[in-house]
Amino acid sequence: MPLPTHNDVPYLPDGACESEPPRDPYPLWLTLTIFLGVFGVLQWAWGEARETWVERLVIHEATVKPAAALVQVITPEANARPVAASIKAPGGGLNILNGCEGTEVMFLLVAAFAAVNLGWRQRLIGLALGLGLVFVLNQARILALFYAFRNERSLFDLLHTTLLPAVLIAAVALYFYAVLHRSRLA
Repeated sequence: MPLPTHNDVPYLPDGACESEPPRDPYPLWLTLTIFLGVFGVLQWAWGEARETWVERLVIHEATVKPAAALVQVITPEANARPVAASIKAPGGGLNILNGCEGTEVMFLLVAAFAAVNLGWRQRLIGLALGLGLVFVLNQARILALFYAFRNERSLFDLLHTTLLPAVLIAAVALYFYAVLHRSRLA
């Protein structure tokens, strides 16, 4: 059955006129190779940065200082202060070790965006917003751990080792899915 036309213009059921054809996804083997390769390189580089200025920059400056400042805003009476890789406070603080600063989730997000076939603009905007999301969620995770350690130590291990990492990964995975879904609709 032929498609109806108007003035020699073919009928397009999705209403798309003059839009780019959708990008074909990479083959699964290529997507997995890129994802694992990028993630592996980032993990290796982060391991090489241990006990260097890079680790101090990421942990102390970009993770501990903002978290301590947030504690001071929320509960000034806690008298929290950043000291190297720790939030120190009378009544209990928190150590932010390599692995607690959220880099692994950021690396997963970078690898995921590297492995999918998106335009550069979509990729960069999605990645920038996603990295911001990871930072905010990780700061919330650190605050939850700080207050759990001080107020409900029995919850600390469950939050630290299971619940909060799973929530962080799930939230970032949902974000990534939403970006992909939106790009497919555009």
